[in-house]
Amino acid sequence: MSDLSPPGNQPWLTIIGIGEDGPEGLGEEARRLIASAPAVFGGARHHALAASLVTGERFSWQSPFERSVDAVMQRRGTPVVVLASGDPFLYGVGATLSRHVAADEMRTIPAPSAFSLAASRLGWPLQDVAAISLHGRPIELMRPHLHPGRRIIALTSDENGPRELANLLAADGFGQSQLTVLEALGGSRERRRSAIAADFDLANIDPLNVCALHVAAGEGARILPFVAGLEDELFEHDGQITKREIRAMTLSALAPRHGQLLWDIGAGSGSIGIEWMLADPSLKTIAIEQSPERAARIARNASAFGVPHLAVVEGAAPGALMGLPEPDAIFLGGGGSEAGIVDAAIAALKRGGRLVANAVTLEMEAVLLCEHAKRGGSLTRIEIARAGVIGGMSGWRPAMPVTQWRWTKG
Repeated sequence: MSDLSPPGNQPWLTIIGIGEDGPEGLGEEARRLIASAPAVFGGARHHALAASLVTGERFSWQSPFERSVDAVMQRRGTPVVVLASGDPFLYGVGATLSRHVAADEMRTIPAPSAFSLAASRLGWPLQDVAAISLHGRPIELMRPHLHPGRRIIALTSDENGPRELANLLAADGFGQSQLTVLEALGGSRERRRSAIAADFDLANIDPLNVCALHVAAGEGARILPFVAGLEDELFEHDGQITKREIRAMTLSALAPRHGQLLWDIGAGSGSIGIEWMLADPSLKTIAIEQSPERAARIARNASAFGVPHLAVVEGAAPGALMGLPEPDAIFLGGGGSEAGIVDAAIAALKRGGRLVANAVTLEMEAVLLCEHAKRGGSLTRIEIARAGVIGGMSGWRPAMPVTQWRWTKG
């Protein structure tokens, strides 16, 4: 039986958002439900805030968190209250519990989120702001959002978060951005302070804080445009990179869709997999690369482009493909002419998935021509020429032509 099969018609789980103002900020129903609950789960801060209301048994969150989820589920069908910060379904515990509890088994009473409180203090329309959680997440996730004039509200992990954010801004050429730290929002300890990122000197920051950024870009700032086909110079590479124009056409052929996984086989610099992930936060990439040096370079590039969760598998295909999660799309850019790689990729691909393979060598082109004759799909010949100096004049310098095979698994 699925976890999401409801045991009855009445909700047994209540998730209540609580702010720094404690019981004073709760409505009558929320206070009554907390006071009458035989079991109340929450973090240490939540229990301290609600201490005057709780009469039942208190359970603090355990590590790993899955142990607490199990403890909640063991009380299924009996009244349970879970205390959460602000809006439980905005980077909160509600999202986790909803994977185990059906919607009609629970009720939720949210409080204003930290993002809403920060926006209201600053007078920033929330729909025009990038709201990002860096709580327990890599700070590099900020990088794709750094555009001149952009307003960003970021939830941090602790008192060190604002300085780490200021350091990242300064290192990437955004040192003149204004960084406002909003601490303990909604409570008696609330405080708001601002500094220029490059001159950040705020001390004694409350661990419960949110950072608001008004982004300013200096000369040479590392700005990541919202397009496929980023400049080659933005990537660290040794020449093994799908060039910008070819990359844009390849990503168009791969056609990223929400929540999908890409295998980038023979990933080189990782440029295709990185730009796949930049297209939408829900997208994932596994980069397969046999060179240890290039595999390390892919990881560095992924961090520099703000997609640090890109997975790198060091090894040679087809052997390195064994046991990997089933892909929705596969890009084959390097080494595809080796025996067994195309067959292994096709076998692994989900039904309805897309395979895109690029060839610059005659050997790889022969493989693609054979596969096209056998399986169908489409073939495209891509030829790019760039203007360059020829003696004292200018002329076209052609790049190596690329043969691209695109195929969808039926």
